[in-house]
Amino acid sequence: MPDPASDAQGGPRGDRPRKPRGDSSRPQGGSAKPAREEQRSSKASPARLAALDVCREVRRRDAYAQDLIAARVDESRMAPEDRAFATLLALGVASSVGTLDEVLDRALNNPADVQDDVRDALRIAVYEILFLNKSPHAAVDQGVELVRSVQPRAAGLGNAVLRRVVAMKEAFPFGDPTRDVAALARLHAFPLWLAKRLIADLGPRAAVDFMRASNEPAPLFVAVNEIEATLDEVRSTFAEAGSAVEPVEIDGARVPGCLRVPDPRVLQDARVKRLFAQGKVLVSDAASQLVAESVLPAHMPASFLEVGAGRGTKTILLQSGALRAYGSQMELVALDNHAFKTDLLRERARTYGVHVAEALTGDATELDEVLGARCFDAVFIDAPCSGLGTLRRHPEIRWRLTEERMGELAALGLALLRSAAGHVSPRGQLAYATCTVAHVENNAVVKRFLESPEGAGFELAPIAGRSCVATRLAPGTSDAHFAVRFARKR
Repeated sequence: MPDPASDAQGGPRGDRPRKPRGDSSRPQGGSAKPAREEQRSSKASPARLAALDVCREVRRRDAYAQDLIAARVDESRMAPEDRAFATLLALGVASSVGTLDEVLDRALNNPADVQDDVRDALRIAVYEILFLNKSPHAAVDQGVELVRSVQPRAAGLGNAVLRRVVAMKEAFPFGDPTRDVAALARLHAFPLWLAKRLIADLGPRAAVDFMRASNEPAPLFVAVNEIEATLDEVRSTFAEAGSAVEPVEIDGARVPGCLRVPDPRVLQDARVKRLFAQGKVLVSDAASQLVAESVLPAHMPASFLEVGAGRGTKTILLQSGALRAYGSQMELVALDNHAFKTDLLRERARTYGVHVAEALTGDATELDEVLGARCFDAVFIDAPCSGLGTLRRHPEIRWRLTEERMGELAALGLALLRSAAGHVSPRGQLAYATCTVAHVENNAVVKRFLESPEGAGFELAPIAGRSCVATRLAPGTSDAHFAVRFARKR
């Protein structure tokens, strides 16, 4: 699962967005009109104003753009095409903010003097110029209007700066991406250190493919909760709503219960909303669904422990898969270290008809204190991770993550495995999953666990004939997830 704490800043200029200069709700460099009056006097399009609102709150609150889009764009009264464009801009700026700031700083005489809200507006225009190939005239004109909406006196500055960026566009990314890794990182809007890490972990060609795919729109997948609905019922309802949902394959194998939704607008249909309200479907990436299916034992376990259960999405997937595989739900114990998530899991379990024998709150690196001597036939760790495999959905991760934090997350993953090992029954299994492609968080953790005293009694167990699940990020496909399964040696 993406680590909610992986928001530390780090890196040289161009490797991170600029930090806020303080409370940008107060004008810097002169007085300004009230925000509503400014927006009324601005000719910026509704979509751009909505994107600016999201970008500003992402910066102020270190929030995820996707969460703000759901609250401020998806539920707005804008036309569907305006909502789509606002989403494109907000996610695009979140994904490229460090690169946008580097270009802006090249174009500004005094970068440190620019008001935070003005920089937010300029970022949107620079994103359009560099990454959307919009008409330079339209991008500059609308960028100036966005600046005017937050600080009328800065409109002239905005005009001058954006014209300089247009002049720079021919030279962007300021080098040959096939020879210069810094230029490659700029081209795909990645921090330099992370581009280098991806090349080292994946190889040059696969790293480029990964970075390119990370900037593509994320497809929409739903999971059918077979505790409450059948696949045919869900497909029929979507068809009645005007969307022919499609079954999903990963590496040539069907993902049970997984459907791709070609047009996200169908989620606004009352019939589809009813499916969600009744706990019959949930939004979940196809790779996440595949992981849940892959970590289930071949035979019904007498007991199952889920570590890192969070808000219960995997819990629902696991029990729906258990019903499909075994004919009944498992005796499942869910554990998370945040009480509010445990409370939410209980609530969602009721909505989705999921059996949770116990929902516990505690530190999973100290399972002896939480569980005593209890053991389980199967233990599944959905480990906190950098979330690099989910960049299409959480694009700001790349600019908040640091190498140090990645190392800390790898150490946490190892600690979770070592703690859980003592709570696996003699003939039981232990599974570990992440949503990252980082070697240090995946294969390196597996190796270190097997070499540890706690891991010495385990061996890798194949998953569908393979040593692990490792989905790849590509346009139109699932996110990149990783999972392995260990079995006690006999």
